[in-house]
Amino acid sequence: MSDTTHDGAIVMSAPPSPDDGLSSARLADKYGLSVSGARPGLAEYVRQLWGRRHFILAFSSAKLTAQYSQAKLGQIWQVATPLLNAAVYYFIFGLLLQTKRGIPQDVFVPFLVTGVFVFTFTQSSVMAGVRAISGNLGLVRALHFPRASLPVSFALQQLQQLLYSMIVLVVVAVAFGSYPSLSWALVVPALALQFLFNTGLALIMARMGSKTPDLAQLMPFVMRTWMYGSGVMFSIPVMLKGKPGWIADILQYNPVAIYMDLIRHALISGYGAENLPAHVWFAALLWAVFIAAVGFVYFWKAEERYGRG
Repeated sequence: MSDTTHDGAIVMSAPPSPDDGLSSARLADKYGLSVSGARPGLAEYVRQLWGRRHFILAFSSAKLTAQYSQAKLGQIWQVATPLLNAAVYYFIFGLLLQTKRGIPQDVFVPFLVTGVFVFTFTQSSVMAGVRAISGNLGLVRALHFPRASLPVSFALQQLQQLLYSMIVLVVVAVAFGSYPSLSWALVVPALALQFLFNTGLALIMARMGSKTPDLAQLMPFVMRTWMYGSGVMFSIPVMLKGKPGWIADILQYNPVAIYMDLIRHALISGYGAENLPAHVWFAALLWAVFIAAVGFVYFWKAEERYGRG
C-alpha cells in the first residue's frame, strides 16, 4: 500500500496486521507466550525440580566440601563439632546437673550423643534454609532454575554431614555395649523421615528468610529453646514424672523428639520401647509428610518473587 503526501512524495505503509486490536493477553495466548519468570503449575514445578536433581546433588556436595576448606583439620570438623557439643552437654547436664537420672551410665552417653547429632541435623537444616535464598541472591538473579533447588540442596548437605557423624555414633554405641543387630536397620527409615521433615522446614524458612533477613539472628534462640524441650540431654518421661501427662505428651510428640527416640531405640540396646510414645512411627510419618507438603507448596507460591525487590 502507498499514500501520497501534500508535496507529492509517495510513502509506503504496512498492510494491516491480523493481530491489530488484540490485547496482550490474547496475543500471548494465540502464540503460546508466557510471562518471563512466571510461576509454573505445581506439577510442572515438581517436574522441573526433578530435572535439576544432578545440580542439587552437586551443589550440596560442593557446599559440604567448602564448608571447612579454610580450617586446618578440614572435614574432621564435621564430626568433631557435634562431638565436642556432646562432651560439653555431658559435663554440664550429665555430671553437674545429673539429668541422666533414670538412665544407666552405659546408656546415657550414647543417648546424649544420639540426641545431639540428630537435633543438630534439624537445627542446621533450618539455619541453612533461612539463608538459602537471601544468601544466594547472585545465583538466583543470574540463572533460571526452580528456586526450591537451593533449600533442598542445603537440607541434603546436612544429611551428608550427619552420615559422617553416624560413624562416630556407631563407635560410641559399640563402646558402651550396644552391638549391631537387626534393629539398627530402623535407623534408615527414621533418618529418611527426618530428612523429609527437615526439607519441608528448610523450604518454609527459605521463603520467610528471603524477605526477612533478620530471621537469621532470631532463629538460634528459637532452636535453642526447641532443643531444651526435646529431651536431647534428658529423658522426658523421667524428668516429667509426677507432672500432668499432657505436658510430657506435648514434648514427646514434638517431631525432633520423635526422630531422636526412634534412632535411640534402634541403636541403643538399653533404650527399650517403654521410652517411646504410642504410635511413634505413625507420628513420625505424619510429621514428615505434612511439613514436607506444606513447606513445598508454601515455597512454590512465592516462586516468581525470589530475588526481586
